[in-house]
Amino acid sequence: MKPAELDRLAQWYGISPTRPSPDGREVPISRETKRKILSALKVDLRAVVDHGRGKARREPKPAVEKIAMSYLPDFLSGTRIWGISLQLYELRSARNWGIGDFEDLVVMADLAGSLGADFVGLNPLHAPFLADPDRCSPYEPSSRQHLNPLYIAVDRLPGFILSRELERKLERLRRADLVDYAQVAEVKLQALRDLWPGWRVRSAVDKAYAPADFDAFVARGGDGLRRHALFECLSLSMVERGEGAGWQAWPADFQRADSPAVAEFERDHEDDVLFHMWLQWLAHRQMMQAAERALKAGMRIGLYLDLAVGEAVDGSATWSEPEVYISEATIGSPPDPFAVDGQDWHLAGYLPSRIASGKTSPFRRMVSAAMRYAGAIRIDHAPALRRLFLVPLGSSAAGGGYVRYPQDRLLQILAETSAEHRCLVIGEALGMIPEDLPDDLAAARILSYRILSYEQDEGGFKPADAYPVLALACISTHDHQTLAGWWRGSDIQDRREHGIVPTDLTEKHLEHRKRERRSLKAALRAAGLGLPQRLDARASREALRELTVSAYRFIARSPPLLVAVRLADLTDEKSPTNIPGTSDSYPNWKPKLSVSLEDLMSNPLVKRVTAAMREERPQNRMARERIGSRRILNR
Repeated sequence: MKPAELDRLAQWYGISPTRPSPDGREVPISRETKRKILSALKVDLRAVVDHGRGKARREPKPAVEKIAMSYLPDFLSGTRIWGISLQLYELRSARNWGIGDFEDLVVMADLAGSLGADFVGLNPLHAPFLADPDRCSPYEPSSRQHLNPLYIAVDRLPGFILSRELERKLERLRRADLVDYAQVAEVKLQALRDLWPGWRVRSAVDKAYAPADFDAFVARGGDGLRRHALFECLSLSMVERGEGAGWQAWPADFQRADSPAVAEFERDHEDDVLFHMWLQWLAHRQMMQAAERALKAGMRIGLYLDLAVGEAVDGSATWSEPEVYISEATIGSPPDPFAVDGQDWHLAGYLPSRIASGKTSPFRRMVSAAMRYAGAIRIDHAPALRRLFLVPLGSSAAGGGYVRYPQDRLLQILAETSAEHRCLVIGEALGMIPEDLPDDLAAARILSYRILSYEQDEGGFKPADAYPVLALACISTHDHQTLAGWWRGSDIQDRREHGIVPTDLTEKHLEHRKRERRSLKAALRAAGLGLPQRLDARASREALRELTVSAYRFIARSPPLLVAVRLADLTDEKSPTNIPGTSDSYPNWKPKLSVSLEDLMSNPLVKRVTAAMREERPQNRMARERIGSRRILNR
């Protein structure tokens, strides 16, 4: 193929001719990159050459008369609300099994509702690899259309009896400062296996776990549920045989869900497949119970769920539906000042040509799977609604390129599904994004995601009144240190320690942090908020507590409709949830909170910050109860 033909074909399939560089320039991508991305998009270059570019496979762009708008609750036209965000697994309690679970979520919902919060924000609860529990990143799930069975509260199931031996194991798991996913999976799956044979008899009189409801759940789940359960069985079997949990490491006969070998395996393991469907049903039932409890606790939004931007390349989703996924490139990000080599997130993305196709498109099914439980969802990396940065297999991130997605159609699907489920939509769009994308998302009534440390311009930290109304504001997230850690520069030191940023850049970042601290103090004082006299990088714990309270008052006074209070900020966690760019060098997604659920209400910072939120964003209790009752009836 001639270079000019390749360039035209790349443009035809939405491949951007340039990508950003760390110094802010746009640099051309190579023709080899274009060729590899076209192949990843399943474009047959030989067929295109033989039959002409005009016959290239591409869905027509739908005519859009106006931008579709996502659901926004009526009550938000006259009030601003707040909620508490957390990682479900990080919760400690006297009864859980070494990992936060759905019963802990019920308790957290009651607690948050009593404090005046209107939502509880959670990490993605997507299905992981049960056969390889240490692959625990909630942002690299096996499937986004199913739930994580490790969050099942086994002790709340009919017929469960706690033995002394199990209690000793659970006590060790509870005491650990890191979630031991392998041990948690072992004890939970064994306990669930023990309950499985006689569960129908024990549950016959329990309305929450009625066998007829399970049968209906299986019927509704159809082939998608069956294939996910079949994948789980195969994955566990392959690990026992010394193969990997992911399908790419399996023998060739098992790498396709429609192969004769897989059909034979399913016939031989019919009961095991049904067991894994049962696990999904248990997770669904307990998740529904938590969602209903949140509304009964007076929260007007209830649960706020996070959606990962992609799925594991070798997980249940890509095995079950290989025809809708990109298979020769993974999602990442181009080089930038904080990751000078770029990033390869090793995630599979939907094909642009398939993501929105059909009445039950992959995108519609994925967002609906979360919205069924939630009053709000957050789309991680919302720029994916318009484009994704794809890294061809075998290439570095610098050898990747952007590919266009059908933004108008995806916004239409979000509008339709959010209206159906009465669920508002938040779009996280940070870093290098198209300049006009925030305007498009706002026009579609998708709330932007505003993190305090990102809200700066040439003059320093923006004043509170500069924040947009249609937004969620927060202090920090799972990819950031707590506010106290940010103040001390712990995030900068972490990046140096783990080799993410070279030493010379680290020094520049530390100097810049000094200016940021001065600027934040100025912004808080300009807002009339008090600060301790000695507030430098080595400030005392009490001084940093005062800073945290003032910072939350600052964003609570800002215009955004929603404010999220991160629980880790209130418990003053020293270990970050996740250090982006690390894998083996830091135990990402494993640190637990240092304070248990039972002790949260006596924690000084929890009391002070939540009191500040109630003062800055007061509520009408009667209105909360009326709205919550209506939403429960409408589920």
